[in-house]
Amino acid sequence: MLTLSNVIKRYPGNPPRTVLNGVSLELREGECVAIIGESGSGKSTLLNLAAGLDKPDGGQIVFDGQDLATLNDDRATRLRRAHMGFVFQAFHVLPNLTAAQNVALPLRLNGVPAADIAARAAAALASVGLADRADTLPRELSGGELQRIAIARAVVHQPSLVLADEPTGNLDHDTATRILRLLLDMTRESRAAVLLVTHSAAAAASADRVLLLTRDGLAPHAPPLYLPPEERTL
Repeated sequence: MLTLSNVIKRYPGNPPRTVLNGVSLELREGECVAIIGESGSGKSTLLNLAAGLDKPDGGQIVFDGQDLATLNDDRATRLRRAHMGFVFQAFHVLPNLTAAQNVALPLRLNGVPAADIAARAAAALASVGLADRADTLPRELSGGELQRIAIARAVVHQPSLVLADEPTGNLDHDTATRILRLLLDMTRESRAAVLLVTHSAAAAASADRVLLLTRDGLAPHAPPLYLPPEERTL
């Protein structure tokens, strides 16, 4: 599914700053892996590399049998569009589109026949409990509703990989709990792999594996994770 082998990423400077140093990871179909680490440890950089949005300075990233570093921008875009879904902390729904129109975007970009788009978008909204909000604009929705729209949009085209960057970071604890369960239930049902970056111990504990990102790469983070009392209901 997704394999990172001794990945190195540096940012320009004098001297250059190494953000990722020898990172290796194998993510299998249907598996959820959570990446935790201190702020600035390179978690979001790792997601950008896994998505082919950036190229490593060393090592190799292979997704679905393809070395991402060898793809030009057009091929990388088409690969992301067809096979990846994204969920962000800031939701990134388009403000001038309704909930249904936001969810339908991946279907339109992938050339799904117009006759099928409305039905598939409606089914995705229903699966996240927002069937009655299809014609609602984002400004009229709560944070939890916006994130549910983002999840529906991320999975509506049945991607094989979902990349989630702090997907519950802007939500209160109870809403975060429901959102994370929804994301994992939907991706497990479709056998999509999930790479989840989070600062939340509770969110990480729901994954199949938890890895700690350090200066020396990724290391298993052995359970049980310490959970503050307010996070122990996930």
